Amino acid sequence: MNLDSLRESIQKFTEFKFSRSGGAGGQNVNKVNTKVQASLPLEKIEGLTSAELDQLKKRAENRIVDGCITLSSSEERTQERNRALALERLELIIIWAAKIQKKRKKTKPTKASKERRLNSKKLRGKIKILRREKFL
Repeated sequence: MNLDSLRESIQKFTEFKFSRSGGAGGQNVNKVNTKVQASLPLEKIEGLTSAELDQLKKRAENRIVDGCITLSSSEERTQERNRALALERLELIIIWAAKIQKKRKKTKPTKASKERRLNSKKLRGKIKILRREKFL
């Protein structure tokens, strides 16, 4: 994964749509289009290998609409800040979704750990037996 070319392609090819949003802002909410909806075509993403792109398609499939990865941001009161947040989130989502997980190697418990576990179980059992005998 090449982060520099990924960031550059996100900055360059992301398309924005603006609309009115709810939340903080008072009467200004009804007048100003501060909500940002960002969409980035998958074929324009650079800096990912084909395996990473396939992984992105699998893990972010609920955000992909018509071949574009989309998200919206309406937390802030200004359009510029919402746009910056959308770009930030888009980058984070792509990095998270494209990351290929390493296979887990199966391991077995050691002989000593098995013995420790069994000894603790035996000790617990003895405590319960002693408790039982006192009250009978």
